[in-house]
Amino acid sequence: MADKIRTRFAPSPTGRMHVGNLRTALYAYLIAKHEGGDFLLRIEDTDQERLVEGAVDIIYRTMQATGLVHDEGPDKDGGVGPYVQSERVKSGIYMEYAKKLIDKGEAYYCFCDKERLESLKQEVAGKEIMIYDKHCLHLSKEEVEEKLKAGVPYVIRQNNPQTGTTTFHDEIYGDITVDNSELDDMILIKSDGYPTYNFANVVDDHLMGITHVVRGNEYLSSSPKYNRLYDAFGWEVPVYVHCPLITDENHKKLSKRCGHSSYEDLIEQGFLTEAVVNFVALLGWSPEDNQEIMSLQELIEKFDYHHISKSPAVFDYGKLKWMNGEYIKKMDFEPFYERALPYMKEVITKDYDFKKIAQMVKTRIEIFPDIKDLIDFFEEVPEYDVAMYTHKKMKTTAESSLQVLKEVLPLLKAQEDYSNDALYEMLCAFVKEKGYKNGYVMWPIRTAASGKQMTPCGATEILEILGKEESIARIEKAIEKLS
Repeated sequence: MADKIRTRFAPSPTGRMHVGNLRTALYAYLIAKHEGGDFLLRIEDTDQERLVEGAVDIIYRTMQATGLVHDEGPDKDGGVGPYVQSERVKSGIYMEYAKKLIDKGEAYYCFCDKERLESLKQEVAGKEIMIYDKHCLHLSKEEVEEKLKAGVPYVIRQNNPQTGTTTFHDEIYGDITVDNSELDDMILIKSDGYPTYNFANVVDDHLMGITHVVRGNEYLSSSPKYNRLYDAFGWEVPVYVHCPLITDENHKKLSKRCGHSSYEDLIEQGFLTEAVVNFVALLGWSPEDNQEIMSLQELIEKFDYHHISKSPAVFDYGKLKWMNGEYIKKMDFEPFYERALPYMKEVITKDYDFKKIAQMVKTRIEIFPDIKDLIDFFEEVPEYDVAMYTHKKMKTTAESSLQVLKEVLPLLKAQEDYSNDALYEMLCAFVKEKGYKNGYVMWPIRTAASGKQMTPCGATEILEILGKEESIARIEKAIEKLS
């Protein structure tokens, strides 16, 4: 094994980056950086039918946003390129190595047509699958040459043994042994000349000096075939790190239908990139000290892949929201204000002091869209039930609230200074004069001004934002409603 750890992230450009792919990229990055190694980006675009226009840009954009800076890739040649598989196809790398396996008897040409392959299908565990019967392995060299010269379409298949066992080691799951009878002769080169995902992976990982392969545990079943390829070439097998499945809260595989399965989904829903990265790191791994809030640099320092769990990781949306709220609380005000302003302007068209409103909500939200429900009353008082004026703790009722609002209204009309401090001072003097409790007065005012049970601030702060004219109008409307 090379002295320096080299990991790679090898996404297929098929759309938005799924949370599982982001976790694979993150773990590969952390494993490399924890040991001062190299992290490579390779674009795996051999499945031409699934390619989505613009998806490569999404990959670059996501990795840049999340801070997963690659040391080598299509835009950073480290001497083992090209780093895009379709470009490697043109160079003939995969065909060259497939033919080496044919020469060794570890692979063979298969000329079977679609009809014959269909006839080989059988039902296994309720699923219809095709298990190839090695028919073309038994063609003579002359027969193969004749078919190649005649231009008969072909694929190249791996020649796996049908007896004995194959054992491979995974850092998370330990030693796993499979019966060779379970290893079908997978296709290495497709009829269009492109390599399959599995074959290209092995060839590219070896030629690029990858020491640690990080991927989801859905690839565990393919690993024996990978190992047989490494052995057939006489290459050293890399360290395998298979990550656990990510499920939703119902313990089903996290799917696109859930609405928050991709990085871009989460950003659009008002999550911060730093919180998403932190959360994704904990989907199947935790540090020894169980710390939960960690920057990317802290993750690099603490990450030990031996602590990755075998058990499925549950995508706890509630926990992500909590974590995002913690990150929002830590944000400097100006960047927070920039992010919050569009949400505030969605629900408020009036000329209020948005910076003051932003300061009120900063510690009270978990995701940015939460802002809208917290502050929409500034635009207009919603319809509400007068029962809201009754508050046991404040000892208020609808009747007492009507009396207080009638008493306070002339004071608010006479008040010139509508700053929070001045309003609070004036109302406290009124409370003292009348022998009331603070809440007995402030609750009715806050209810009248907002029409809400919960607000991000107190009565006088609301009045300050509303200003004199709007404050008086709302108090008068509340008196009318209560009357």
